[in-house]
Amino acid sequence: MSETQAINRDTVRLAGAVCRGILVRGPVHPNAPDMAQAACQTVLTQLEALTLVPHVSAQSGTDVRGPWLRLKLKPSALEHWAPGFDTLHLCETLNLDTENKALDLRLEILVAMLMGPVTFEFPSVDELVSAVRIRQHIVQGARKTTLAFHTSEAERPADCWTYDEEHGFTLLPGVSLVTALTKATQPALSGIPYSFSCYRATEYVTLLGIAQELAQSNPELLSELQALWGQRAIQSGEFHDVFLREQGAMNRPLPPRYFVPGDRTWFRNPDEPSSNASGYEGSWVMYLGGGLFTNFWKQGQPYTLTSKCIEIYHWRHALFLDAQGDERIDEDKVDALVKTTMNDPAKVTRIMTVMARYREPRGVYTDAGGCIDTTREFARWVRPETADLVLPKA
Repeated sequence: MSETQAINRDTVRLAGAVCRGILVRGPVHPNAPDMAQAACQTVLTQLEALTLVPHVSAQSGTDVRGPWLRLKLKPSALEHWAPGFDTLHLCETLNLDTENKALDLRLEILVAMLMGPVTFEFPSVDELVSAVRIRQHIVQGARKTTLAFHTSEAERPADCWTYDEEHGFTLLPGVSLVTALTKATQPALSGIPYSFSCYRATEYVTLLGIAQELAQSNPELLSELQALWGQRAIQSGEFHDVFLREQGAMNRPLPPRYFVPGDRTWFRNPDEPSSNASGYEGSWVMYLGGGLFTNFWKQGQPYTLTSKCIEIYHWRHALFLDAQGDERIDEDKVDALVKTTMNDPAKVTRIMTVMARYREPRGVYTDAGGCIDTTREFARWVRPETADLVLPKA
């Protein structure tokens, strides 16, 4: 497939993306003469985001499931703030300081959701509030997370966790799930960077954000979750099914530069030989906002979209066989190659032309395949009356 064909393919797959925003069900402001606009103000007040009122359009109605309210970013704001659904520059465009101001982080999350090309639907305003807070918790926790990368070994604080092969890492009696997750991921509290794979790391950071919200809005479900984790871990495919929603698909991809803070996403390694090295099939990350993605392995050095793509590109140049004949990646060589490339703008442009395309399906490798996933993952509903986070049996 030629480069022109590949670009055309991605353009066709993205065609038709429109702003769908947030849809809230249930009566929000039933007695208002101007239902939609008054309801919009009510919702944004609860989210401490009244500054967005002039930039949001509101529609309301009723269907077979009852009343609904749809909030979307107005076309003029979308085009000015995030042309092409590119949310990576929202902080810069809106002059937000999301590292030091929690309200600014909330605004970045909300603005990105209000321009969603797939509807973010909630059964109540309370559920929307919880969803925004979970994303805040995830971003704040992820910024503090530093781990030791390992593909086959794992360790946790011994005063919080125990392990066996059948049940995974489980909580010791009387230990808080929030405390255990925090100590496992944040060396500022534990003093030790524990060994994780990138996939398991995103699970712990996501679970911590959910658990922190449950402590505030659904303590009974948190108690059940903690009791379950005292018996067995929920991980991998089951973790995705229990805790997460997913937007987008291979045939209906999200815009390639559209991310909401708190999203989990995958950068695929499009090079087949180096993808055979354990742990280098791709890289799972959380989106922090401000154009940055988690780098759990290096404190204070988050990835940009460009630096992440270039790192994965250079895995192919650092592949070697160890003494046992297994494929490995020389991380020091990767670091050196990335540093050299980042100082060569022409080379960066050439690599990003390939890597910043949508990924191919699993098992498919082509010269045109990029590393950008077509989907994003985020937390399910958690409020007592409307939660669809259903815990499995122990």
